[in-house]
Amino acid sequence: MAEFTEEPFKSDDLVTQTAYDSFGIKYLYPWQRLVVANILEAYECQKHIDEFKEFDNDSFCKGRQIVLLPTGAGKSLCFQIPALLLDGPTLIIYPLLALMSDQQRRMEEGSLRSVTFRGGQSDEERRENFRKLKEGAQIILANPEVLQSEELLQQLCKIGIKHIAIDEAHCVSEWGDSFRPAYLGLGKVIQSINPPMITAFTATASPKVLDRVAEILFNGEAHVVRSDSDRPNIHYYVRYASAKKKEALILAKTEKRPMIIFCGTRDKAEDMAQELNVCFGPGTSRFYHAGLEKAEKEVTEKWFYESKDGILCATCAYGMGVDKKNIKTVVHIEASPTAEAYIQEAGRGGRDGSVAKAILIWSLEDSLNYSVYEKGSREAAMREFAETTDCRRQVLLDALGAEQAVCSGCDLCNARAAAREIESFKGIQKILYRRSLKGQRHVSDWEETYSIIKRSKNAYSEQEIEDELFERMNKESLKILGVKSWTHGDTVEVIKQLKDSGKIEQDEFLWKGKLRAKKKKTDS
Repeated sequence: MAEFTEEPFKSDDLVTQTAYDSFGIKYLYPWQRLVVANILEAYECQKHIDEFKEFDNDSFCKGRQIVLLPTGAGKSLCFQIPALLLDGPTLIIYPLLALMSDQQRRMEEGSLRSVTFRGGQSDEERRENFRKLKEGAQIILANPEVLQSEELLQQLCKIGIKHIAIDEAHCVSEWGDSFRPAYLGLGKVIQSINPPMITAFTATASPKVLDRVAEILFNGEAHVVRSDSDRPNIHYYVRYASAKKKEALILAKTEKRPMIIFCGTRDKAEDMAQELNVCFGPGTSRFYHAGLEKAEKEVTEKWFYESKDGILCATCAYGMGVDKKNIKTVVHIEASPTAEAYIQEAGRGGRDGSVAKAILIWSLEDSLNYSVYEKGSREAAMREFAETTDCRRQVLLDALGAEQAVCSGCDLCNARAAAREIESFKGIQKILYRRSLKGQRHVSDWEETYSIIKRSKNAYSEQEIEDELFERMNKESLKILGVKSWTHGDTVEVIKQLKDSGKIEQDEFLWKGKLRAKKKKTDS
């Protein structure tokens, strides 16, 4: 029998053939094709600009564009493929040094030659970079800070950069006005180099952020390319809890791994990892934050990348550019500051196309903290997401100014679907089904406590309800985790949040010192 040999891949389309030859990819998504076409057409227009005098060049050639692609959509190809086809280097601006290092490693594994400019380099390292560029290196990697060097900028202006790509462009708005002022200087960098094409890429941006990005980078004029903002394979859930670490332990036991648990501070990330290792055994979890040394980060990144069931406790320092495909669950112990940041971080899950859960742990304290933001603001969207009774997915899409979407999965829409299914049952089947659902319903620690106090008003002092809650929650913890994980400090936090939120109060008269559910203003 003749041996079968696969025919070599051939395409009449230069872009498709380049994608296959360099990256082994036979097919580009429509949005990738559109962005690549805009870049290449803009370059051709600039080369033959005299032929297009009658047109507004920026709008006609689309050489100044902001591209919104969801996480995992392959935006890197949108600037890597043109870099192989242009007759001059591409400058890519990244927000994080770790991301630059990771991208350079990936490019070197393929067929792209690249150089990196960062702070702290010697004159010899800089000279070596420019030597490589003269020999044909196609990509320059840099961060906003290093580009503020006038000397470096002048040298870059002389090498004929054809395309500037700004990755994670929402950082221009998120960070430029706060702790990364170098982002505000990118407009000057662009004007100095004045390349034929500039493309700003982001996965998440509300209309307000888009306007700010366009203002800083493009003097307010930019062509926007927006794909579907929704990631249908990300299913959104909210769990209500005051003792958040205890809730995270339960999720670590009951939800699929690999898992990321996003924590608000470095200390919380370290503490959460320690609790997981105590509960489930050493090696279950590691932590990651900006305070680690480079070597420590690399060891942790390698461990998590290769892990099939590990749990990484991280700050937002691990949020951008992560390329681990098989993350099944993304937990947030603290809510992200904005809807954009939450979508970005939740989007670390399911990059292989499989279903992944994004679970936000929301407390009464969170509700109070986020209530100070003006309704309709980017920050207030997180409270609306956590407390809506409609569709959580649509709240996020609305915050981005995006389209209406049929929900592919959130806890609220799932519950409504289950309720409709109940209604389709009759008689004993309906009763049994209701009972099964009731047994599955998650009750938060503060709901449990509030219910006890409401049913037994004036029966418990603060110390007595703390002791009662300590016993109950440890009984539940022992059943689920196999250990008693609750401390008295956890029960104190639950009571404190109930009091601060105005749900319970202490009697000062007949039942002095006893707790009761606080009456609403509408109660008689």
